[in-house]
Amino acid sequence: MMLAKVILYVLALGVVSLTVSAETTKLRIGVQASGTAEWELAELASTPHPEFELDKQTLASPEAGKIALQSGGVDMIVSDWLWVNRQRASGMELTFYPYSDMTGALLVKTGSPIHTLSDLSGKKLGIAGGELDKNWLLLQALAQKQGIALANTVEKIYAAPPLLNEQIKQGRIDAILTYWNFAAKLEAQGYKVLLTGKEIQQGLGISESVPSLGYVFKQSWAKQHTAALQSFFAAAHKAKDHLCTDDKAWQKILPLTLTDDVVTQQKLRQRYCEGRVEQWGAAQQQAAQQIYKVLHETSHGQLTGSSEHLQTDTFWTQP
Repeated sequence: MMLAKVILYVLALGVVSLTVSAETTKLRIGVQASGTAEWELAELASTPHPEFELDKQTLASPEAGKIALQSGGVDMIVSDWLWVNRQRASGMELTFYPYSDMTGALLVKTGSPIHTLSDLSGKKLGIAGGELDKNWLLLQALAQKQGIALANTVEKIYAAPPLLNEQIKQGRIDAILTYWNFAAKLEAQGYKVLLTGKEIQQGLGISESVPSLGYVFKQSWAKQHTAALQSFFAAAHKAKDHLCTDDKAWQKILPLTLTDDVVTQQKLRQRYCEGRVEQWGAAQQQAAQQIYKVLHETSHGQLTGSSEHLQTDTFWTQP
């Protein structure tokens, strides 16, 4: 009788152990409404994943996402590694894993007399993101390399990307430096790309492609949920590949592009897929350090903070 009880007790423990091990981890991810991260998350959510359960929370703005992450309202957001580095320098244990290496672009109207950076002299330049926008700082550094004090030779117009798109259509500005998805919309309407963000970096001697956006989360949380996190990253990568290779999968998420224009949809898909992260290792992280140095010097520390170097563990390395 006693032996039977012991066997039942051991079996019960085994059942509990199996139940616990089979539990999925809930990943609370905050994404901006109408942001492109929603595209692959929508595709990812169409397939069950035993290691994790996705709890997507829509946020009003990037700043709302940062607040939610810092306060513990979500486990993960999409943001840039520069912000992560500043937070680490101030004691926050955030870390970054790449999501996309698409950058912005400098565009002009087809037929514009602007062909080089020197041609921008005396022209109105629309700049998305403000005076500390990363693309704007890198463009200034490239111009400086060519002997051009760009900030002094152009009339700068800072505004939100949708407004700048309208201003260049109306002829109120001569050129626009904007984010990749807004650049893609202009491309679809016949606007000419003068320089991509990657070409600006290459002009500065940075040959490796460095992802600008990534998933950001707390390092301690990642250590507790490593298996689920690795599974999520693998699934997200697969979902993005699926959107880029399967037309039926792409058709399902078309409403998220917020446009009915087929040419614009095609251009958005092209640029989105070009942003797939193919390589992420020591070479790319060293290139990030080069970019950081340029941004630190060009912004006089206003964008990067006082630290002259990237903080240890700004980039998360999978165990």
